[in-house]
Amino acid sequence: MMASTRVKERNVVQNDSNSTDDEEDLPEDDALSLLSVLFVGFLLFVLIFLSVAGNVLVCVAIYTDRGLRRIGNLFLASLAIADLFVGCLVMTFAGVNDLLGYWMFGPRFCDTWIAFDVMCSTASILNLCAISLDRYIHIKDPLRYGRWVTRRVAVASIAIVWLLAATVSFVPISLGLHKSQETNPNPPPTYNDGTQEYPTCALDLSPTYAIVSSCISFYVPCIVMISIYCRLYCYAQKHVKSIRAVTKLPQPTSLGKSFRSKTLRKLQQTKAKPPAKTKPTSPYHVSDHKAAITVGVIMGVFLICWVPFFCVNIIAAFCKTCIPDRAFQVLTWLGYSNSAFNPIIYSIFNTEFREAFKRILTKGARARGNQPSTSECGEFRSVIVQKRNGSIVECNISPRSSADSCQVGQVVSRQQYRDTIVSSI
Repeated sequence: MMASTRVKERNVVQNDSNSTDDEEDLPEDDALSLLSVLFVGFLLFVLIFLSVAGNVLVCVAIYTDRGLRRIGNLFLASLAIADLFVGCLVMTFAGVNDLLGYWMFGPRFCDTWIAFDVMCSTASILNLCAISLDRYIHIKDPLRYGRWVTRRVAVASIAIVWLLAATVSFVPISLGLHKSQETNPNPPPTYNDGTQEYPTCALDLSPTYAIVSSCISFYVPCIVMISIYCRLYCYAQKHVKSIRAVTKLPQPTSLGKSFRSKTLRKLQQTKAKPPAKTKPTSPYHVSDHKAAITVGVIMGVFLICWVPFFCVNIIAAFCKTCIPDRAFQVLTWLGYSNSAFNPIIYSIFNTEFREAFKRILTKGARARGNQPSTSECGEFRSVIVQKRNGSIVECNISPRSSADSCQVGQVVSRQQYRDTIVSSI
């Protein structure tokens, strides 16, 4: 009996020690979870801040700088507005929902938030496609660009982009066509923290809506952008080669000089050894390299941000349990991050936008003034034409005037033309 009572006492002591250890471990787990939530919240806050601040800066720069109020930048302004809506209307509520684990804004606003999510993301991607098409026309046929892409055409294209985005999002979601038929009869899922149940707001799409919306919002624009940027890079290389041929110095035409050059070449070929091949150091290869980097950054960031989400989005529509919730949230935020990268890629890499940003941020810096810049004279900065007599003409295409202003006999520097090609990409 004494032994049994001692064993019981030992068990009670061990149970008490285990309970105290569990009680001591609970605060540590709570502290770790709190630190992880704070760290994730800080990252999401930085992402939202960059998205909102960068796109607001782009809109302010286009509105305040007269040199940036050209037709091509209307698509950049539309893209900045779409990304700004993603940061304000989508990412803010998504961050609160993901950090808390439940939806605290009411069941009616859940469908509205999902509709804004689909509409703003679709508008952002379609604006990227419109920008690529605008730059393709800009490079391929710059002489007719001012006639084809007028302000009315640009505004109509932007209106079509937003109308298509609203049609894909608000119309089927308001009619309830986006939800899966398997979950419609069942009550919406809830979040239970052990003491109380809370409503949730998750993107539960039907397979039909997931395929149709993904094709309109991403897959078709992605194919168009890849094909356009590949052709645009090829045209940029052709432009660089043509200007390289135009700006070459003329060879001597007199008979004496030609005879001397031929004899010198023959003597060099017979006596001297052929020189070793060296790598070309022409500045045109630097321009080609810059164009390749620009196209690679544009398409690389876009594909990295959106391809994983849209692939997982279709898989989750057919198999509800195949994709974990955390993985789906991470890929969703990866797609949202493209709205923060777009101002950097499409604006800060441009010299004119950098100058406008410096003027806006410093507040006291000297502005460009009211002098008309080259961008005010036309959509394409300069077009180089070689006449039959060998003279070089620089044309500034202005949509405001019917005739193009050209300066005959003015030789344009190679560096200026190369910068025009790279910035147009």
